[in-house]
Amino acid sequence: MAKEIDTVPIEVIILTADHEIKGTVHVSKYTKTNRELTDLLNDREKRFLAVTNAEIVPRNANTPPKRYNFLEIHIDCIMLVHPSSQVVFRETTKAQEDIARFRELRKKLNQTKPF
Repeated sequence: MAKEIDTVPIEVIILTADHEIKGTVHVSKYTKTNRELTDLLNDREKRFLAVTNAEIVPRNANTPPKRYNFLEIHIDCIMLVHPSSQVVFRETTKAQEDIARFRELRKKLNQTKPF
């Protein structure tokens, strides 16, 4: 009998004082979508964040990344956790152009008078 999987993988960027870590964390699939990472980080019973397929890059050194299949990061060392899909989306030139066009369109729509 197959075991029910109760987690969903989320690709994240994690910043610590010395490193940027890219990897996957697994969150409960029963949590509200916009609270997944928050609930995981605020769980008082867990002091470490498990990360799979991790890539660690020093923030202040020009060295190649180190890769790990599994890594645990102490919660107190984490400064920021961000879903990487949102980070990647904002970094692309096309995405920035699309965002600018959308904001301009929204501005024009807000300036029009209703009938």
